[in-house]
Parts: sequence; structure tokens; C-alpha cells
Amino acid sequence: MSKDQALAALAINGGTPACSTTWPARHLFGDAEKQAAIDLFDQSIASGTAFGYNGPEEAAYCREFADYLGGGFADAVNSGTTAVSVALRSLDLEPFTEVIVPPVSDPGGFMPVPLMGCIPVPADAAPGTYNAGAEQIAARITKYTSAILVAHIAGTPCDMDPIMDLASRHNLPVVEDCAQSHGATYKGRMVGTFGEVAAFSTMFGKHHASGGQGGIVFTKSEERYRKVRWMSDRGKPFGLPAGSTNVIAALNHNNDELGCAIGRVQLRKLPDILARRRAFVSALANEISALKTISLIPVPANSESAWWFLQLTLDLSKLTCDRDTFVTALAHEGVNAGGSYLHTIIQADWYQKRRVFGTSGFPWTDPQYKGNPDALYNLPNIIATDAAHIRIMVHENCDPTLAKQTAAALAKVEAAYSI
Repeated sequence: MSKDQALAALAINGGTPACSTTWPARHLFGDAEKQAAIDLFDQSIASGTAFGYNGPEEAAYCREFADYLGGGFADAVNSGTTAVSVALRSLDLEPFTEVIVPPVSDPGGFMPVPLMGCIPVPADAAPGTYNAGAEQIAARITKYTSAILVAHIAGTPCDMDPIMDLASRHNLPVVEDCAQSHGATYKGRMVGTFGEVAAFSTMFGKHHASGGQGGIVFTKSEERYRKVRWMSDRGKPFGLPAGSTNVIAALNHNNDELGCAIGRVQLRKLPDILARRRAFVSALANEISALKTISLIPVPANSESAWWFLQLTLDLSKLTCDRDTFVTALAHEGVNAGGSYLHTIIQADWYQKRRVFGTSGFPWTDPQYKGNPDALYNLPNIIATDAAHIRIMVHENCDPTLAKQTAAALAKVEAAYSI
């Protein structure tokens, strides 16, 4: 087929889409989650007592989640953002110190840092990835650094061994943001078990959910867990002698019995959810292995991504189009594809204008901060990586037939735009 014929065959130019199968709905919630909610209401109606929080469903959910990670302590909270906030606050960081943050994340993964009076300092990504690497984190460490926050973006684990070695040398605690990486493993070990404390989001779009919103804070340290509980529930004196009063000012970030009842059902489904996502990606990877311009984003050796979404790298030097043109053509072929995921803090309006507490510029402008309040942070690696990446919105209901059709769509678009 000539280049003109390949271009004419694209669906965007009037050709037949490569995907004859409509991209499936996820169907995250089913009868089991519905029944869990009904059972909870039936118990409440029969007893005459409203269900609340810190009850048996929450206790069971937290215990089961901690067991899923291999043992430790978990606290269910009301969002992933809350989980990051509670995790950070449990470290007792002093205000006006610097917290190294990921190159990309949900805004809620950054905002808790200045809201607790600390300075967010973004590290760049390791080349070709969306995750911060040890070298990039090391470049941001100063005498004011008090903690390192890493995020396992799109389900792909960070290269944790060198990060933990770096943190140990500098005596810095590590917080893992695992919002997008439920069940991902690094060298056989679950993400979320490397740092001092970890934060998970369980909102409706994540691998497993506790309803519309939710989150979990996890730690292997019983002492850290006590502080997590303080920070998630108004400083209530959890673990302290009877008669103790609230020990620190904090907000009410509790999840509730209904969310945790749903979360328990979802957690039981998580291994199958992950297996099916991985099976789809494995089948797709096999189908596209011969393509010249497309490859999967690298995953650390002996590790498994949870594939919150699938990231593919384009070799733009071998294509006549840019990433966005490729994605648009791919979407017309019936693939649920997207382009940029450049959610950096340095591009956010609130960060650029230091809008956290009115127009004061606090905490950057406070004289107690001894670093450079006007520091600019360049992130060339993540910008370059993002310009050559596409996202495919995979989930557990994407099957082998769809993998073949998606591969055919990728091959079709590559043939039309390859040099």
C-alpha cells in the first residue's frame, strides 16, 4: 500500500475504523456492592441506629487492606487528596521546610504541602518516564528538605531502591502516593510498603473504589499509624491513656461505614481486576512488538505495573506527524486514546501566583522560609517524555479481541504517518 493509500484508509479521512468493537464500559460496581449497601441499611433500619464511621465495616476494610499489602496498619479516609495530606502531616514536618514532590500528579497530590506551611519543590522525571528518579530527586535536596513525596504514575512503579538509598543517606522520610498504582509491584514487593507512609485514592475511577470518593493511608509502623489516626480525625487521642484530650489541630477526614462496606467488596475483586488489565496489556504488547515507532513505557526490572492507564512511547523521529495528530487519528479508529498527561505543579496557576492563603504568598513569602521563594524549577525530562507519549484507557473489561483491534489501529496509523 502506498503512503497516499495508507493515509486515505485512515478513519479520520473517511476509511473504516480498525476497531469494530465499541470500547467497553468498565462496570466497576455490581450486585455484590449493591448488596453490601443494602445489608448495611437493613441493619440500620432493624436496629434503629444510623451507621456512621469507625465501625465494624471500616475496621474490617482497614485490616483487610493492610493484609493485602503484606501486613501493617491502614486508615480509611475520605479522598486520595486527604490521604496524601494525612500521610504528610503524620511525619510532624516543620513549616517552612521543603518537600520534594513528583514531576506530575493530580493537583491534590501537590496542594497538601503548602497547606501545611511547607514548600513544594518539584523533581524532574527519570528520562522516558513520568516518575521521579533518584538522580532527579537528589538534584533538589537542600539543607531545608524535610521529606520526599513520590508518585507511581499510571500504575508504573518508581525505581524505588535508589530512591530509598538516597533518602536513607539524607535521613529523609519517603511518602508514596499510590493513588494510581493499587497492586503494582517493584521487585516482587507491593508499592506503598517502601516509604514511611503511603497514600491511596479509592475514588470511583481507581483500580478498586470505596464509592464515589475515598482514600487509605498505610504504614508498617504502629507509632506512625497512631499519628495517622490523630491527623485524620481532629487530633483525637487514639492510642493515648484514658482522659487524654485532642492532641493536635486537624480536620475530620474520616471515611464511613457505607464507603468501607463497598471498599471491602472491591478489594476482594482487586486481584482479578489487576490480572485482567495485565492480560490485556500483555496481549497488546505482543501484537505491537513488530511496530517501528511505538513501544510501551519502561517498567523497572522484575516489577509489574497496575496499568491505571497504558502509556505508549512514540519515536517521533520516524513519523511525519506530532503526537496529537497521531492520537486524533487513533481515536477515530475507535481506540480510547488520549494525549498529554502533563499535570505539573509548575504550570498550575495557583502555584505560579502562590495562591494558597489569600494573596499573601504564604508560605513562600514568610521570612521563616530561608530558601529562595522565587526559585524556578525546570522539568525538561517530563516535558520531553510527555510530548512523545500517548495514553490508552485500559481497564479490566478490555479483552483479547480488543487488544488485537487496538494493535491493528496502532499499526494502521503508524503505516500512514511513518517516514
